[in-house]
Amino acid sequence: MKEKWGIDKKPLADFMSTILLKAKDFATEITIFNAKANKMKTESQVSKEHITNNKTVRNTLISRGITPENLTPEEDINKIDRRLKSEEKRNLKNPDKLK
Repeated sequence: MKEKWGIDKKPLADFMSTILLKAKDFATEITIFNAKANKMKTESQVSKEHITNNKTVRNTLISRGITPENLTPEEDINKIDRRLKSEEKRNLKNPDKLK
């Protein structure tokens, strides 16, 4: 996806839509829950569980018409953060010019 979205050195998550971030988080939480419940002790057990959960969540997305590779990237979250901070500073300097 990094190649398709033209992302070189930045984390893919900085450009992911909320639905994909939540899907990744959900798969991770399932892994954590099952690792504890099933008393998984080795990295390979947890890794296998995580792969299975990622595939299952991906299949759920696809079954609902959401194909991750076909989504367009969002604006870089770091750019949004910088813009918001800049706007906040401007607004604090010129409180009479608030929109």
